Amino acid sequence: MKNVPGRKTDMRDAQWIATLLRAGLLKGSFIPDKAFRELRHLTRYRKSIVHDITAQKNRIDKFLQSSGFRFTAFLSDAFGASGRNIIRYLIQNGSIDRAALDVCLKTKTRNRIDEILVALNGTLSLHQRSFLAMIFSHLESLEAHKNVVENSIAEEILKHGEALSLLCSIPGIDVTAAASIIAEIGTDMSAFPDAQHICSWAGLSPGNNESAGKRKSAHINKGNPYIKSILCEAGWIISGKRTLYLSGWYWRVKQRKGAKRATVALARKLLTLIYTMLKTGEPYNEDCFEQRRKQSERKRANRMVNELEKLGYMVVAPE
Repeated sequence: MKNVPGRKTDMRDAQWIATLLRAGLLKGSFIPDKAFRELRHLTRYRKSIVHDITAQKNRIDKFLQSSGFRFTAFLSDAFGASGRNIIRYLIQNGSIDRAALDVCLKTKTRNRIDEILVALNGTLSLHQRSFLAMIFSHLESLEAHKNVVENSIAEEILKHGEALSLLCSIPGIDVTAAASIIAEIGTDMSAFPDAQHICSWAGLSPGNNESAGKRKSAHINKGNPYIKSILCEAGWIISGKRTLYLSGWYWRVKQRKGAKRATVALARKLLTLIYTMLKTGEPYNEDCFEQRRKQSERKRANRMVNELEKLGYMVVAPE
């Protein structure tokens, strides 16, 4: 779509684009069907609500620590069952003793009751208690609202049950991630000629910046930030499952390129798999990767045997 080099102005560029459009040389942008656009509203709104919940939890944690309550250092989840019981008790009474703390704590956290009690040596005034009740009730309202949105997403995603089952067959992708992916790219892959096009649309293609024979920074291009983030999150989950082929591929790339680039590369590979699965209708199968790995090992062994025979060695296969 680039114009002829020379005197460039915005008006001339606009005229050039209009000329191309009249000639039918411009391809339209990808716009999913109405059902997927409506599903997008819900999935993207859920993402913003999750951000709001995280910000509200950080706000409550900061307020409690500034008031002398640092139990978050001893609880793996400060807003789990034990943490919420402690917060509710502080709202009602302003301070907590050992007997009340023993009632609030659940399961194995009681084994560290003495350490937690030392961290809860503050006292809340009447104003602090009312303010804590205000921000904690807002957190609970956000969580309840997120449940409403998730129920709406669950109802909408049932219309695309086949695509949902295909995506959920990939390790590391659950129903929430699958719903977000389907909402962004849809289920009809005819809009993209091949996997490279959808990766470029999503912003997962490496840049090509070379000048005078020297390769410069090759950052990924701009694209859809929503699908890019959900695929990177799924990549982080897959990287922790060492028995999978995709996990082994991630760790090999990480040794050469680093963790961040390996995560983006794995996200691109995931999107390529998703494109192929939605186009062919076949679920994820780990066995095909195992067969490919064995085939690569046989080729590597044959290549090494050929090199040794060229040097005059005789290689005998073990019985």
